[in-house]
Amino acid sequence: MKHLIIFFLLISNFTLSAQSNQISGDYSRTLSDGEKYIIEYKLTLNQDGTFVFHSYSKLQGGVPPETNQYGKGKWSVKDNLITFSANKNEDFDAKNTLDFNNSKARFVTKNPRDKSDKVVKTKLQFLESEIFWMKRIDIFKI
Repeated sequence: MKHLIIFFLLISNFTLSAQSNQISGDYSRTLSDGEKYIIEYKLTLNQDGTFVFHSYSKLQGGVPPETNQYGKGKWSVKDNLITFSANKNEDFDAKNTLDFNNSKARFVTKNPRDKSDKVVKTKLQFLESEIFWMKRIDIFKI
């Protein structure tokens, strides 16, 4: 019985590790309208459970015309739902000011059982965030 329990624990750890490896990587999204505006989001999910985020925007007539915003912290995954967190003492400084606490995103990919020719881009779809402009943003895996 003891061996059976250990076996199931090992299998569940391998499954979680495989899911984490599939999700980790670089994500990006660029929105633009010629020379009027450009907005870029870049998110890196590291395999060690940390992340870094960069947002760049250049708006014609904006004040200021160009902005860079950064954030970092930790991420975890459960059932394709990624939860972001940031430690006030470790993850915030003069550069990293975005607070990803209480942010959640869904990992979306093509189901392996789907044998159709339908193309589904792998992405993160933000569902919740206290950063108001992050809600409902899709960021695609590079």
